[in-house]
Amino acid sequence: MALTRYLPSDEPIPLTDLPAAALRAVLREGYSRKQLRKDLLSGFVVGTVALPLSMALAIAVGAPPQQGLYTSIVAGFLAAALGGSRTQVTGPTAAFVVILAPICAKFGLAGLLLAGLMGGVILIVMGLLRLGQLIQFIPHPVTTGFTAGIAVVIATLQLKDLLGLRIAGSPEHVFDRLEAFWNARGTVNLLELSIGLGTLVLLLVLPRVGRRIPAPLVALPAAAVAAFLVSRFVPGLEVATIRGRFATVIDGLVVHGIPQSLPLPLLPWNAGGPHDLSFRMVRDLVPGAFAIAMLGAIESLLSAVVADGMARTRHDPDAELIALGTANLVAPFFGGIPATGAIARTATNIRSGGRTPFAAMAHAATVLLTVLALAPLLGWLPMASLAALLLLVAWNMSEAGFFAHTLRVAPRSDVTVLLTCFVLTVFVDMVVAVGVGVVLAALLFMRRMAAVTQSRLIVGSHHELPEALPPGVVVYDIDGPLFFGAAQKAMAAIGIVDHDARAVILRMDDVPAIDATGLVALESALDALRKRKSLAFVSGLQPQPAAVLEKADVERRHRARIVPGIREAIQIVGRLKPLTGRAEER
Repeated sequence: MALTRYLPSDEPIPLTDLPAAALRAVLREGYSRKQLRKDLLSGFVVGTVALPLSMALAIAVGAPPQQGLYTSIVAGFLAAALGGSRTQVTGPTAAFVVILAPICAKFGLAGLLLAGLMGGVILIVMGLLRLGQLIQFIPHPVTTGFTAGIAVVIATLQLKDLLGLRIAGSPEHVFDRLEAFWNARGTVNLLELSIGLGTLVLLLVLPRVGRRIPAPLVALPAAAVAAFLVSRFVPGLEVATIRGRFATVIDGLVVHGIPQSLPLPLLPWNAGGPHDLSFRMVRDLVPGAFAIAMLGAIESLLSAVVADGMARTRHDPDAELIALGTANLVAPFFGGIPATGAIARTATNIRSGGRTPFAAMAHAATVLLTVLALAPLLGWLPMASLAALLLLVAWNMSEAGFFAHTLRVAPRSDVTVLLTCFVLTVFVDMVVAVGVGVVLAALLFMRRMAAVTQSRLIVGSHHELPEALPPGVVVYDIDGPLFFGAAQKAMAAIGIVDHDARAVILRMDDVPAIDATGLVALESALDALRKRKSLAFVSGLQPQPAAVLEKADVERRHRARIVPGIREAIQIVGRLKPLTGRAEER
């Protein structure tokens, strides 16, 4: 299959065409019944995988399990219909747990939904500003470090339900959490631990037997049947299940487990009871909303890149950001928590034959129909089994082998960034980890670029010069970008130019770019040459530096001559003669 393009690569998609870019392309090319059958089948498979994950992830962040289902239904459908990727599947993901759990613990479900709504607005703005391509510049050690850290945090969060521990509250920080687990070690429930470990074994073994049926579709119902039989036929033994842990009041009636109804519209800030929407609450949620937007953008676009490699398609990152933002803006009005592109579900979609947005839309419909038809049965899923599922997700997410490989072979500076992001994510906060990681990576990048940019003095004859230099003429050759990380170093050596030099040629053939700091350093060097009464030439400018120097009016303000190449500069210098310490034309 050839690589798919929505528009020529040198022509950006107009903003009016960004919504539903992938769906429009599919419909323009023609959509067959054969592909519809494949998409519907794939959507069913992905929906069955997403069903327990959506509930488990909602529980992991501190929300009722149905909120995760509503996220897959509403956000999953909208992101597919409006997005720029043909095969992306959107829903709640494990990466968000680290951000959302503290928000939910501090502000409740209302704050969680409001933060998701605000994150959606930020994502839409990012898409409209066409910032989608910039996400690829986040260094790999940063994403690897915080992803592995998130996996560790998710794993520690699951120990409570896997072991059946009885703990009051939910400690926010990992040290407090582990201390609470240790203090509650006497409450370990061996029955729940057995069910959790049994589920984990099935999740690991079944894919080795065959991949036609998703392992969770077998392992979790088996665990639910075991929990039901134990509670029914073994007096005194109880297994914690969704229906035993969660209850919802609908029209004055208490519904245990998952409500058997459509996602109903609500005001996000009134979820869980009426609240006053205040400026202070919005202000306090801004950091969390920004983190939701940034992590959502990173994970969704990385997932889209993986999908492109698997399905040989091409996504539009800006359309994807706008779609993801819209999904996160609308989903909270139906009780949905923040969502992003899910790599595992997207890969499952592609392997199952899904090739158009209709597959991801069918996945949302599958979750909806399951809620309407089987909600009472979902309530029998054991909490220990959902914890086992998330433990496996955390392990796959950590990419422990690749993490260890990076530690062995990567440069020491990259290892420092990776470990910093990992430690900060686990022990401090993911927002802090990403911020510090990006700043560290930027500083290291500047140091490397400064090392790349070189400068040297050439006097007399040289094999790179078209002809020998006249007496008293020096060439100062700059090689590499002249930007804030390298400008001072590159221009510093010009200070050692002989004071008797009547002309200095700044050769900039190999300078692809110059920024404001580089311009200031260059202008300072030109001023120093002018004060020493040395004539200055600037030769070989590439388009970007030429435009910067022209805008700065360097020729008039600093008495420097800009010439096409070094040959022209030498010819002009050849017509010069020294006169009372100054250079003048004959």
